[in-house]
Amino acid sequence: MTLHPHRHMPTANPSSARPPAVAGLFYPGDRQDLARTLNALLDDANAHAPAVPKALIAPHAGYVYSGPIAANAYALLAPAREVIRRVVLLGPTHRVAVRGLAVPAAPHFATPLGTVEIDAAAIASLGALPQVVVSDEAHALEHSLEVHLPFLQTVLSDFTLVPLAVGHASAAEVAEVLEALYGGPETLIVVSSDLSHYLPYAQAQETDRTTCEAILALRTDLDHEQACGATPVAGLTLAARRKGLRPALIDVRNSGDTAGDRSRVVGYASFAFYESP
Repeated sequence: MTLHPHRHMPTANPSSARPPAVAGLFYPGDRQDLARTLNALLDDANAHAPAVPKALIAPHAGYVYSGPIAANAYALLAPAREVIRRVVLLGPTHRVAVRGLAVPAAPHFATPLGTVEIDAAAIASLGALPQVVVSDEAHALEHSLEVHLPFLQTVLSDFTLVPLAVGHASAAEVAEVLEALYGGPETLIVVSSDLSHYLPYAQAQETDRTTCEAILALRTDLDHEQACGATPVAGLTLAARRKGLRPALIDVRNSGDTAGDRSRVVGYASFAFYESP
């Protein structure tokens, strides 16, 4: 395997799990409290789907803000609880600059609900792609991937994880990775992204509506003012074009609808991508 180390990567301890960085902040840090929160969010979900999605886009804010929007996406996976065995999870980097897509050296990711095994074989299969680098540093404090893990641990029975912290990359580079890991019904792709940030409520609604229309049209020209995960979203929409996936909007709201005031809001949306019958 010839994965390229991120030049600022600390020495990795291959026997250690990446511990949760935002438990108790973005979501409950107590196992029982977290389980109750997730069950309540999923019980309240009202999304319906014609089939199990191949891919999802879901938000990554604190559960009090974006949890209901994410839950409407994750509830769609219930029929595939025993089928999905690998999750390819992509999210933007917020704290560490990365060129390309960073995978961790750590063998597991931990949450209050337990540990998730990193799919070493899947990561090894990416060894020939120069845009894939190894960086535990990029993952250490990153919340955009972590907040999805408790949802996945709740709705799926047993799965391995391919976590990709996406930095400076092109849509084509992201799509190439997704196509390499695409697999069959056992593989789910999840892209983590919020939408607009800190606009007044009505302006955010209009901006996010335009962004949702662009995603539904499978456009690849989103910018980071529209979506903080614009890069992995663009990679998914490009891959969706090539694979014939059909996108559907599941939910779109903002923090003014859930738990914040309406003077400065953050937008959230969830999407499902379906394979053609």
